Amino acid sequence: MTVNFGTDGWRAVISDTFTFHNLRQVTQAIADAAASGAWQCSQPSQEDASQPKKVVIGFDTRFLSDRYATEAARVLAANGIQVYLSQGDAPTPVISYATRYLNAIAGIVITASHNAPRYNGIKLKSGFGCSALPQQCREVEVYLNDNEAQGRGPNLMDLGQAKNLGLIKRFNPIPDYSTHVRTLIDFDVIADSKQRVVVDSMYGSGRGTIAGILQGTGIEVHEIRNEMNPGFGGIHPEPIRRYLHTLAGAISTGLGDYGLATDGDADRIGAMDEKGNFVDPHKIMALSLRHLVEKRKLTGSVVRTVSTTRMIDRLAKRYGLTLHETPVGFNHIADYMLSEDVLIGGEESGGISFKGHIPEGDGVLMGLLLIEIVASSGATLYELVEELIKDVGPAYYERRDQRLSRPVSKTAMVQRLQDDAPAKIGSETVVEVSTADGVKYILADDSWLLIRPSGTEPVLRVYAEGRSPEMVSALLKYGELVAESVK
Repeated sequence: MTVNFGTDGWRAVISDTFTFHNLRQVTQAIADAAASGAWQCSQPSQEDASQPKKVVIGFDTRFLSDRYATEAARVLAANGIQVYLSQGDAPTPVISYATRYLNAIAGIVITASHNAPRYNGIKLKSGFGCSALPQQCREVEVYLNDNEAQGRGPNLMDLGQAKNLGLIKRFNPIPDYSTHVRTLIDFDVIADSKQRVVVDSMYGSGRGTIAGILQGTGIEVHEIRNEMNPGFGGIHPEPIRRYLHTLAGAISTGLGDYGLATDGDADRIGAMDEKGNFVDPHKIMALSLRHLVEKRKLTGSVVRTVSTTRMIDRLAKRYGLTLHETPVGFNHIADYMLSEDVLIGGEESGGISFKGHIPEGDGVLMGLLLIEIVASSGATLYELVEELIKDVGPAYYERRDQRLSRPVSKTAMVQRLQDDAPAKIGSETVVEVSTADGVKYILADDSWLLIRPSGTEPVLRVYAEGRSPEMVSALLKYGELVAESVK
């Protein structure tokens, strides 16, 4: 079996590679790595050192996710690890928060996030409430490979016996998370606004969470696609425009003033205004930054990935805040959130978090913050976005994946893109070339083109942000020509 942990764990096709056997093998490797003594909790434990290490396990709404979670718990229990197993499906950030809150050594979430229904996976969390650190993932791989080479199978304990011994405890992670969120969101402002919101959980594990936290505020919440449906209605549970026709329909029929959408495990956010326009994570993060500084009077550094809007840069410069650009992946943002005072960090895919919270993207939290933003402004979401664009835009954004005629070396392609950097794209001069992740051409008018060669398939991931639709078209055309030039 070949399992490679990426920035956030392992994903594979159910019944192909993602099987009960392979899951147990991976969980045993996690148990071995945790027992090595190199992992640490989010804070020094005040408990007796003789007490067993703790791991929190959660799961999403995918096919067999609850069963996979139980099997993982049985393996950990057989290794003497105390498991806190979620009673039901729960958002990944809720499980991550529980991992830190319970001072657990790690967290495991059975989920494939926004991927197609045929996938499932394991997200491994560190005791800090964020994605496992790179060295932790490497240790899991080492133990996994060694166990296979030595023919060592997983330890496994009977579920009933594990419960009787107190090694598996079922718990509800939502109440503690809700209490924490109430310290981060101004519910008094929300309660005074009497808004009507449509929440689309896209059949994922965010279902019921936002509505439950808002209970008692007077906010009218209409939930859609919140029933259990492991097939996700035949779509990818990803909160992007192409998958939100149902949300648009709900708004158009008067079920709410605007809409929020979370992905399969609710660590990503998307939104839709009252006119049915998709409000992407770039705009959500920009609105959030402006609100946190101007209304909340908060400070701190700002972190965004290389593929995220430069509207964030313009706002950070206005407020005199330090801005950091990272490679794609929230784990890079988390590194800053663990080491300095970060006000907000986010990425173009919808993972965003802010000061006081765990260093992980959280669609539930950001959905609640967007409700607060609308409530405190007295404007509609459409009006807020229009004003934002006039203020720090315009900014038009599009991403396309360009398939190549043959596989290429990622390193060689990056070097070529750097060496062959154009003097101009469209009507604008290229003023900077960044190689933080792939190659990014930054133009004189603050438009940019990012080309990221895939390391696993013959694909160029092309991201473009322009100050006009015409500039976006010119940027994407250049990316297309690069892909066609690969012989």
